[in-house]
Amino acid sequence: MVLMGTIVNAVCIIAGTLLGKLFHKIPEKIKETVMYGIGLAVIVLGLQMGFKSKEFLIVILSLVFGAVWGEWVDLDAKLNALGRWLERKMGGSANSGSSIAQGFVTATLIFLIGAMAIIGALDSGIRGDHDVLYTKAVIDGFTALVLATTLGISVIFSAVPVLLYEGLIALFATQINDMVPKPLMDSFISEMTSAGGIMIFAIGLNLIGLTKIRVANLLPGIAVTAVIVTFLYFVPLSF
Repeated sequence: MVLMGTIVNAVCIIAGTLLGKLFHKIPEKIKETVMYGIGLAVIVLGLQMGFKSKEFLIVILSLVFGAVWGEWVDLDAKLNALGRWLERKMGGSANSGSSIAQGFVTATLIFLIGAMAIIGALDSGIRGDHDVLYTKAVIDGFTALVLATTLGISVIFSAVPVLLYEGLIALFATQINDMVPKPLMDSFISEMTSAGGIMIFAIGLNLIGLTKIRVANLLPGIAVTAVIVTFLYFVPLSF
């Protein structure tokens, strides 16, 4: 089954979130320290990913144009509005919408950015080999558990984009493999990982309270990365 690895990944995120929710009602003092710990870990993760770039100017341009795009459509506000709507549907306070958006964006970026999601989904679709996604599912499940202890049930919503993103890659893996040259795919993965790593670094700064960066408004930078990398592959320029 082509989508088995993707489904297992999404299920592990849901299960990890639900388990983490059991520890959500811990004393505020402990929760605060745990949040700082998670924030510091996320900062380190973002830094590690940020250094994956082979052409850092691509990352800079992606973030700049992505920020302009994101601020123009005000993606952060739209996600917060969605969070408030979900909170009302769940019977909570509408004022918690921003925290739902934060949990959703934080978890989604961590689970989707990087090579494992793309390579694992391609392996599932082309060879029926789900080992990479199974490994990623275990990692994501534990990560979701930890995130849910402080960011709450909102982490569970990240399973949806994971299912769609990995599922679409797996379903069209053969076509992607035939159409996208390996050097182009490798370049995209490294630059996307770096750009996403900087966004994850920003999330870490937000989690420990140092900044209030509207990370959601940087998300279009991922799409911009794909455009720039593709353009430079077919029209090589010297930086």
